[in-house]
Amino acid sequence: MKIGLVIPNFTWPGGAQELGPRLAQVACAAEEAGFASVWVMDHLFQIGRHGPPEHDMLEAYTALGYLAGVTSRVELGTLVTGVIYRHPGVLAKTVTTLDVLSGGRAWLGIGAAWNEEESLGLGVPFPPIAERFERLDETLRICHQMWAGDEQPFDGVHYQLRRPLNSPQSLRRPHPPIMVGGGGERKTLRLVARHADACNLFPSPELPHKLDVLRAHCEREGRDYDAIEKTSAFEIDVDATSVEETIGSLRWLAGMGIQTVITSVKNVDRLEPLRVIGEQVIPAVADL
Repeated sequence: MKIGLVIPNFTWPGGAQELGPRLAQVACAAEEAGFASVWVMDHLFQIGRHGPPEHDMLEAYTALGYLAGVTSRVELGTLVTGVIYRHPGVLAKTVTTLDVLSGGRAWLGIGAAWNEEESLGLGVPFPPIAERFERLDETLRICHQMWAGDEQPFDGVHYQLRRPLNSPQSLRRPHPPIMVGGGGERKTLRLVARHADACNLFPSPELPHKLDVLRAHCEREGRDYDAIEKTSAFEIDVDATSVEETIGSLRWLAGMGIQTVITSVKNVDRLEPLRVIGEQVIPAVADL
């Protein structure tokens, strides 16, 4: 099992002036501790799970570009980009740029978007859910086409690209890995089977059922189910939960088929929780 770190909260001591140096310290400490990847949410306002909308929130791809410059090994991505926030041609170009400048460490994490408050707050159109999924399907097709070097016009229902040129191309071939987030059984997991290299699911007893649904979609789409990386979100609080309990929870997830856990770590800005996880948790679950 691999362990990644998602950084969902930037309201730390010292405020905006200290945010950049503190973020670099967190990412470098995670890399040193043995985390496989570092992720940020693609939100414009803070979300209720982590605080009020007014709390600090960084734009995702600018933050990832910064992290690419201060790290050398960890993979980098969004958990996950809202499809409506960027034109798909620009999104493919953005992720390609991150991949090139990071030495081939970028992921495209993407989903149908859900936060109407932040979208309308900043003037981003927020279409109905059915249209957002249509846009997600077209966006994934465009990204695949651009990473394949196919410059033929794309004529979709929602997007029309006259010349989807992508130069330079991504370093990782055939393309940066694609993760589609969410557990919707009719649409989201079908898009995982059709377009993605990884899924991202909530850590619940429903996981085996969700993976069975994904397997069925893979059979219909002609995809190799085993080629799709199964990931789950997770939270670790080393102050409130013992290391043994944490390892037990990760074993439970591995037993249900999860291969990578992307964790949010309580008090991550203190850095010490990352050291504890690196010394005691990551080695204990490496062989799961």
